Amino acid sequence: MAKSEPVIEISADLLQRLHRIYRQRNDIQGQIDRCPRQIAAGQAQVQKCRQAVVDAIDMTKRTKMAADQKQLQLKERENRLDVLEGKLNAASSNREYDSFKEQIAADKQANSVLSDEILELLERIDQLEIDRAAREAEVIERVAEHDTMVKTVSERLQSLKGDLARVEAERLEAEALVPSGAKQEYDRLVAARGEDALAPVENDTCGGCYQMLTTQIINRIRLSQLVRCPACNAFLYNKKLG
Repeated sequence: MAKSEPVIEISADLLQRLHRIYRQRNDIQGQIDRCPRQIAAGQAQVQKCRQAVVDAIDMTKRTKMAADQKQLQLKERENRLDVLEGKLNAASSNREYDSFKEQIAADKQANSVLSDEILELLERIDQLEIDRAAREAEVIERVAEHDTMVKTVSERLQSLKGDLARVEAERLEAEALVPSGAKQEYDRLVAARGEDALAPVENDTCGGCYQMLTTQIINRIRLSQLVRCPACNAFLYNKKLG
């Protein structure tokens, strides 16, 4: 015959208190863990804005270089036109005159297209300068927002650490009241599962895994006996309101 489990009495108030403490601790720790992530996310946004400025400056430089190259090309073509104009005036035959005239017309057309391209690039440069200034202003704004956020988060972090220390002290105080016969198993379970090591009874079911509990288990809980859920192994307690 199997050996019966020893009866250990424990108050529902204590188990509920411990469960609340572990939930509070997890919530506070979660908020603490989010603080550096918030700061890192803000830093990433600032870096993204700074990179946008670098990209805008680079694009402006490359566009200016392209405009300079085309302006140099236009100047060379205009010099060539001057040479052709001179040759046209010195043409010794109608055939030679017509040939130079055709070359001049073609070059003037090409120069007109090139001039339009240069104008477009210069307009593009003006817009890029406006965009760069806007990006730089955004960096200043983002840095100010980030500095404010870091200050707020740092202050909140200190407050949360104080809350965590208070909850930890309350946890140690409450756990000292756990019966010695259950302490070892309790410590093992909460170390592995945290707040999930405890569960309230709700409508005759385990509040952790929703396993329907037998009448025998419900009766033992009502008698303030330490009982674990047969499905999830959590310590069960009758939840009290208020």
